[in-house]
Amino acid sequence: MKNKIEDLRDHLFETLEKLKDGDIDIERAKAVSGVAQTIINSAKVEIDYLRVTEQRSGTGFIPDEGGRQDALPPVRRIK
Repeated sequence: MKNKIEDLRDHLFETLEKLKDGDIDIERAKAVSGVAQTIINSAKVEIDYLRVTEQRSGTGFIPDEGGRQDALPPVRRIK
């Protein structure tokens, strides 16, 4: 199984196509959606962590953008 953000996106679109074609029931599509939302929320936490620790590399799930300095903008500190 692939575990990158692009793979999740592909899987969600595949599920949408199956739902549209009647090849998957609504309950299973809802289950896929729920798991996907949990993964997305986890990715948001990863992004927050990268910002707070001022890291610029990918997390494994979210790929590195080739060392681009603007891939994740620095966190803005509120005084």
